[in-house]
Parts: sequence; structure tokens; C-alpha cells
Amino acid sequence: MNCGWDRGVQNEPVVKRRDLLALIGTIAGSSAMYHAMTSLGFASESAYRGPPRLAGDPRGASVLILGAGLAGMTAALELRKAGYKVQVLEFNNRAGGRNWTIRGGDTVVELGGFTQKCQFEQGLYINPGPWRIPYHHHALLDYCRRLNVTLEPFIQLNHNAYLHATRAFDGAPQRIRSIKADFQGQLSELLAKVTQQGKLDEAITKEDREILLQSLRAWGALDRDYRYNANLISAAFRGYARDPGGGLTAAPVPGEPVALSEILRSRLWRYLQAFSLYNFQTTMFQPVGGMDMIGKAFAREVGDVIRYNAKVTQIRQNGSGVTVSYVDTANPSAVQQATADWCICTIPLSILSQLAIDVSAPLRNAIDALPYAGAVKIGLQFKRRFWEEDEAIYGGISFTDLPIRQISYPSYGFNRAGRGILLGAYLFEGANAYEFTAMTPSERVASAVEFGAMIHPQYKAEFETGVAVAWHRVPFTLGCSGEWTDAGRAQHYRNLCQIDGRIVLAGEHVSHLPAWQEGAILSSLDAIARLHERVVKT
Repeated sequence: MNCGWDRGVQNEPVVKRRDLLALIGTIAGSSAMYHAMTSLGFASESAYRGPPRLAGDPRGASVLILGAGLAGMTAALELRKAGYKVQVLEFNNRAGGRNWTIRGGDTVVELGGFTQKCQFEQGLYINPGPWRIPYHHHALLDYCRRLNVTLEPFIQLNHNAYLHATRAFDGAPQRIRSIKADFQGQLSELLAKVTQQGKLDEAITKEDREILLQSLRAWGALDRDYRYNANLISAAFRGYARDPGGGLTAAPVPGEPVALSEILRSRLWRYLQAFSLYNFQTTMFQPVGGMDMIGKAFAREVGDVIRYNAKVTQIRQNGSGVTVSYVDTANPSAVQQATADWCICTIPLSILSQLAIDVSAPLRNAIDALPYAGAVKIGLQFKRRFWEEDEAIYGGISFTDLPIRQISYPSYGFNRAGRGILLGAYLFEGANAYEFTAMTPSERVASAVEFGAMIHPQYKAEFETGVAVAWHRVPFTLGCSGEWTDAGRAQHYRNLCQIDGRIVLAGEHVSHLPAWQEGAILSSLDAIARLHERVVKT
């Protein structure tokens, strides 16, 4: 999201709505960001109030579900409860799809034949797909509650984590709390000066002017002269050069603020919006023990109707039903078939576009039109949790302009001795993601260690082993998630959602929440509600 300005017809500077949101979020924080998004019609709470009530007798109708990810298993769970005969075909030897956790002993195979054997210590893991759950993803949270999936906080914002720019501050990472407080404080000082000079007289009343000055002093940690300086007021926000203590050295010493010009030139301010965006506001969650605890919980309910290692090769339909051809991945020479009255297809479009499928031209065009985003995640195991022991970073994310983009610290196992795992890189779209995708897994891991050492020098001495997943080379998705554009949605989205004969699609790609598990579940619930309505009326 950039912060450029457009010129209006009279050459007056006009800020775009998205740029205004970025500025509000960066400067004012998540609360102001959320209210601004709501007023502009962008944000709202999920309308989910529970699964649809599938009233009416399906009269023994059968449904074949393609894919045992969260969309497919949600459909299987609800349709079977409503009286349908359900069967599921799943490409992998496990349920969950992109709801996936890699642990020690697991094998990861990608296109090109590269195979990784995970060597993580028992109890440690990495989530190569979804890794966090926003508080407003009501459907996913409801299913976690109903399926007894225990959750714990996911730390999105840790003020003690780092912001890093290779060409600023001599390459030294800066604490988020310092950059955030200094940026906010000095902008407050500028705005206070404008207010004191009467530049806002036409915009606010005299009473509001006084209240604004009071609020800027409190919000920006300004002194009595409305200045942002090195003192105990600012230190209470940005941290201290010497923390308050006990005894003879108890007196705290304030740190010296970073100059506004340095922050602006470093561009570290652009990372601050990552904590204000609606999808990343606290509180966020993760399942205890790994994200795949959700997939496993679904599988406990519907696993008996899932056929694993089933690679779909063809989807045919006529007026009376659907026939799907598939092969067992362990014995692909023997083609098998499954039939049903109806079909819910959750296969990613990156795969579905390569299959023979009997659907209308509009749906076929929609399937073919959607590209999939590239993403790479790299998990690194270290001999000790040095980020906690040496730097007091407990959870959260550090952001950098290095190719690895992010380092995320585990939100579990806090303050324990022994090994730990970092998400050593998360690259989403862009040249860096494609460059890392082209590497071998071992090259990706080595690069993550090399770049990460520029932020944490301990990397080189403490690193033990790693796993790297490049989603464009994952056989069951060939990409991370559907990458919609506004033009693509306008042309194809409604066609993608239609029940086409006896086939309907579901998955994160059939939602306005691509790349999120909530989108997969909501799309599935919508699809089964519309399908059921058609079935009972037939």
C-alpha cells in the first residue's frame, strides 16, 4: 500500500481512500484505523451466526466432495448432519489441505522431486500455511469451539521486536516501540505547532483546539511546551536507556529519540501499518500444538467418509449426477470412479484449471482466469531461544527490507530452556518469493540464515536445521491462494459462485477472504445452503 497523492481537476492534492487509511493506521493506530474503515464501508464484523439450518428432507441425496481441506470437511460435516450421503476424495494422505503443520519426522515433497525430511525436535513445529486466526473470524472460531480445539494467543504485535532497513541506522535493527513512539511523538509535535499557530481555526472551534492540544500532549508524549524530547515522558512510551531499577542505580535514564527525518528516510514507518490493519488487530489466536489441530478435529468427525491418496483426473456430469475419475497416488495406473447426485469441488483453481471438467463456458473461464499467489515460508530450528534470552523478544514479528521480509517468533513455549523455532522468512508475492521458489529447499534455508544473521547475529552459531516450503511447488495447490484483482472479480466472481448443473465450487478462492481459513469455511457454508435449497426443491 503506497502513500502517494493524486491531483484533482483543480490541481488540489487529494488523498486516495486507501492511502488515507494507511496514514490513519500508521499514525493513529488500530482503533482509528478500524473506525475509519467502518465509516468508509470497508470493515464490518462477520455476519456468521452459526451454520445454516438445512431444513427439508434431502431424500437420501448423495454428495461427492472433492478435497478434504477446511471447506470440504465443513461441507461434509454439515451435509451429513442434514441427512445426505457423503463421500470425500482427498489428494493427500492427511486431512486439512493448506491447514498444515510440519513436525520432526515429517516428509515434504515438492515439484521437481526435492524431498525434505524434517529434523525438528519433538514438540516443535512450523505452520507453512495458515498460522494465525483473527478475533473476528467468527466461523472458524465457532468450529474450533464446537470441535474442542484449544486456542492460545498469537502475538502479532510485540513492541520489543525489530524494524530493520539495510540502508538506515548503519544496518542496525530498531525496536518497534522506539520507532513507533518517536514517529508518533514528532508528528504530534508538528500538529501541535500548527494548532498553536491558529492554522486549524477554520476547521475547529476554540474549545476543540484546546482539547486537541491536550490530546496531542498525551498521545504524543509531549512536554509542557508541546515538544517531543528525551525525557521520562517520552521514555514511558519508547523505552529507556537505563530501565528503572532498585538501590543506588534505581533512577531511570531516558533514551534519545530518533529524528523524524531519519525515520522518514529509513521508511520504517511503513511497517507500522501491519499492526493496524483489520485482519491483524489483536486479539489473534493459534491452536495449541499447531494449526493442523483444526484439520485433525474435523477429520475426527468426518474421517470415515474420506478417501485419501485420491488424485482427481476428470469430472463429468449429466442431468442425473456427477462422475469423478481418480487414481490412487500409490498406484496411479488403475483409474477408479466415484459417483453422486451432486458435487462440491474445493480443488484449488490452479489444479482444477488443468482437469477435464463438464461445466459451462462462464464457469470454465472463471476457473482458468484466477492466478495463484506465490509464497515461501522457512522454519529454522536453533539450539536455544536466543531471541528471548538475549533480546527479550517473546512472540511477535520483526519486519525487514531484506528478501526474507519477516521473522516471526514462536507464540508458544515461552521462557523455556532448550531449542526453539523461528519462522525465518515469510515471502508473499513479488520478486523475492519467485526467486526463493526457484531455489532448492537447502538453498532457501541457507539464504534465510544468511539474511537473518543481519538482524540476529546469533543465527550463525545457534542454527541447527530448517524446512522451506515454496507454495508454487506444492503439488496439491501449485500456489498459496487465489489472487483476485478488482477487474477479475467484476468479470468472473459471480460465475465462480454459481451452481453449474450439479456442481458447485467452494474454498478460499470463492470468497472475499482469499488466503484465510475463514473464507474457505464461509464459502462452503454458502455453497451447501444454496445446494440444499435446490435439492429439496427438485
